[in-house]
Amino acid sequence: MLFSEINLNKNLQKAIKDLGFIEATPIQKESIPYLLKEDNDLIALAQTGTGKTAAFGLPIIEKIKIKSKIPQSIILCPTRELCLQIAKDINSYAKYTKDLKVTPVYGGANIQTQIRELNSGSQIIVGTPGRVIDLIKRKKLKLKEIETVVLDEADEMLNMGFKDDLDIILAETPEEKQTLLFSATMPKEVMRITKNYMFSPKTIEVASRNEGAKDVEHHYYMVNARDKYNALRRICDINTKIYGIVFCRTRRETKNIADKLMQDGYNADALHGELSQAQRDHVMKRFRDKRIQLLVATDVAARGIDINELSHVINYNLPDDNEIYIHRSGRTGRAGNKGISIIIAHSRERRKLQSIERMLKQKLALKQVPDGEQICEIQLHNLVDKIVNTKVSKQIEKYLPAINEKLEHLDKDELLKHFISTEFNRFLSFYKNAGNLNVNSSNKSNRDKRSSREDSKSRRKENKSNNRSNSTNHAEEGFTRFFINLGKQKGMQAQNLIGMINEFTKKRNIPVGKIDIFKNFSFFEVDSEFEGNILSSFKGTEWNGERVSVEKSKAPSASSRSDRKSSSERPNYRRKKETKSNSANSSKRRTRSSITKSDDSFKSRFSTKKRTTKRR
Repeated sequence: MLFSEINLNKNLQKAIKDLGFIEATPIQKESIPYLLKEDNDLIALAQTGTGKTAAFGLPIIEKIKIKSKIPQSIILCPTRELCLQIAKDINSYAKYTKDLKVTPVYGGANIQTQIRELNSGSQIIVGTPGRVIDLIKRKKLKLKEIETVVLDEADEMLNMGFKDDLDIILAETPEEKQTLLFSATMPKEVMRITKNYMFSPKTIEVASRNEGAKDVEHHYYMVNARDKYNALRRICDINTKIYGIVFCRTRRETKNIADKLMQDGYNADALHGELSQAQRDHVMKRFRDKRIQLLVATDVAARGIDINELSHVINYNLPDDNEIYIHRSGRTGRAGNKGISIIIAHSRERRKLQSIERMLKQKLALKQVPDGEQICEIQLHNLVDKIVNTKVSKQIEKYLPAINEKLEHLDKDELLKHFISTEFNRFLSFYKNAGNLNVNSSNKSNRDKRSSREDSKSRRKENKSNNRSNSTNHAEEGFTRFFINLGKQKGMQAQNLIGMINEFTKKRNIPVGKIDIFKNFSFFEVDSEFEGNILSSFKGTEWNGERVSVEKSKAPSASSRSDRKSSSERPNYRRKKETKSNSANSSKRRTRSSITKSDDSFKSRFSTKKRTTKRR
């Protein structure tokens, strides 16, 4: 059905045409004609992203009495983001409808501003339950003349604990009204609302209940629990244009995973309940503007995110309730776009996967976590594509003679190798001999197949280099921690440090672990097998005109850890050399006070965040 065939007034038709709406979606085709001619209650079951706002918004605008400046319709939704999105959409539909006013009311914003908006007269209210109740208690929002109540994402509101709030709000509305309930699923709590507050409702079901969106592919990767983060990295690396949400179970896990991704050079950020509203708005704006590729979020924090272009949803942990998985996956594959929902599962979750398949009424596709060679090949082609598609500025021409002079000794192939290596060496080094993370989906894991020394070492490298959120200053098992006298003030960054290791040792296969860059100095870890190479190779070296000093760092003792907050504890590696001329006891005391405490004390003196690297 075309929108031009629906009996909407000319102002709405003009606005719809401006928005590029031509053909109605299934939920719009079923709901809009019914609501235009009927005043009965309606239950509409449809997945997120199927055009539900237009399905109830257009009929509401058509029926509004413009001359009356009192609230005639109220739309309740679970989150601030969805509240603002609905209000924005309805305003766009009412673009040519003069004197119609839509007021969004939600928590986290100045309530006095919202009260002034209500006092000026508003026909349509869009609100979150908590703020609506606040306004009712202040007697600033009166619902006795309400003609239409919309419960949008009703299942999500109940999942978020708004059951009592909805009871309070609905009790304030008149008995004779039209109630519209839009939901992706129909749990028992939603059924209770339909029985208590709806009268002989018509049900429109454009997809089977609790069934996933049709434009979403469902994939899963089977790994050991300890390898989940490394699997996430590889999944992101092989999908070079990924734009999606990574779902975690808890706030803490959300923050940790987001921190790891950012520290490892990914364009990511976190969205969780501990953020202030201003911080949340800032993150969401960057995500909507696609300045963030990966948003790591809890289910509650992600409610109401309405972005049609998401390519992927990644379930870092599966939710307890399978219906929540349906909600998660429904955030991609919207508005006619294709999407992929990914589960990073471990062997104990096979039954959970089977129950999700039964709900989806389709099989989950088992995918293999890519190995290092596959990832490097894809990333290399992606880099070349970026180079080819880069717009060349005319301003570069004046520099070409000097550039040609510097590069004239290199032929084409050598130039390409140098150019690609500048961008790509770190990537190649990280994934060199990268281990197999896949677990056999039917029986035993591949853990026993990864027992070779080379494979074990490469897996250890990957795990250690990604464990940058660990707050301890002890070197990881099998790694040695070093101090270097260069920090941010001298322009030191993690990629520079890795480049120095490669250059001075003349080796490109040294596994590099945790790196901490501070203002005046830094710490780094390498595989203990290469401890001697590091100490000998850095002797007498310079970097950017600065003399380089690298020394082995000792793990802090229990006594030094208990005194880590002392303001006098600052790394002083010169003192270590001075102790050679003193007595043995003096040497031990001085070494303990100046070196063994240093690893813990530098963090108490410096609050600088850990380094972040630009992903290549």
